[in-house]
Amino acid sequence: MISFSIIGGASFRAQYYIRIAQALPEQFRVCGMVVRDEDKGNLLEKKWNVSTYRNMAQLLENENPDFIVVSVSGSAVPDYLLQLGELGIPVLAETPPAQSIADLVTLHEKLTCRGAKVQVAEQYHLHPIQQARLSFIDSGRLGNVTQATVSISHFYHGLSLMRKMLGIGFENASIRGMRFEAPIVAGLDRSGPPKEEKMILAERDLVWLEFDGKLGIYDFTKDQHRSWIRSNHLSVRGDRGEIFDNRLTVLGDYSTPVYLDLKRINKGEEENQEGHYLEGIMAGEHWVYRNPFIPGRLYDDEIAIASCLQKMKAYIAGGPSFYSLAEASQDQYLSLMMEKAICTGEVVKTVRQPWAEG
Repeated sequence: MISFSIIGGASFRAQYYIRIAQALPEQFRVCGMVVRDEDKGNLLEKKWNVSTYRNMAQLLENENPDFIVVSVSGSAVPDYLLQLGELGIPVLAETPPAQSIADLVTLHEKLTCRGAKVQVAEQYHLHPIQQARLSFIDSGRLGNVTQATVSISHFYHGLSLMRKMLGIGFENASIRGMRFEAPIVAGLDRSGPPKEEKMILAERDLVWLEFDGKLGIYDFTKDQHRSWIRSNHLSVRGDRGEIFDNRLTVLGDYSTPVYLDLKRINKGEEENQEGHYLEGIMAGEHWVYRNPFIPGRLYDDEIAIASCLQKMKAYIAGGPSFYSLAEASQDQYLSLMMEKAICTGEVVKTVRQPWAEG
């Protein structure tokens, strides 16, 4: 059983954690949430049957979680991290951990350097399809990977995927970028489907990041990940093959190409009565991903966030880091430098930051 509390229980992101605990009560338990607004807190208590508190002090007086999830506005995250760090309480922070380079450095100095137990809930690389792709890369069948194109989510999310696919740590980059605007019919957003037809201008950001011998291409249109008429895309190229979305092309030997697909295996389809869940993903006859939360009826983003919770429990018990404050800081730093390259049209060169020295 993994017990965790949430600061910011009324936020959009916090609802993911609550749904996961409801779907898998034998694995996860929400032991209290901080919701400053009393009316919102009362509504959440009735809807989810969880306790709410108006501030962090009340929560800590009444609950004893394994760790605390901080799911508040970006500007408020650093203060909560510093407070919980002083108290010695492990924290799983929502992204990004801070909005400025100065604040990222402060968090490094006051938390990481002092041994605080902090991880960041960057879930995109833990999505089933990304885990399948990373498993295939790790198998060595692509050979030496040198290029990745990521068109999946905005800025630091996309960069976290890019670094994972390329095997990049804290290497410096030379960054070029541009922004293009074009009309599109407005679609789905956080509030739900559109209520009328409306034309809007959508920003498309194109950025090239050259690391030492490796190239990352970032291509993202605003709200693309929610769009009904814009597709996500990810490709990875090595000297012996490539991943292009769900298609794998590799060499059996120098004269024999091999073509495979990443195939999702779902239960509950047609006459299958084993339940309704993702079992895993196969490439040919091999599993490249197995869902660890069977038989929970979770969609991919919830599976990924549940993986963060599971890995956080292992981390505070002495296990490995899975997405550290340093990694999150690097992705946010690269994100800020990308934005600078887009806005100025100049080539931006990154420099090694304090959190990279560890």
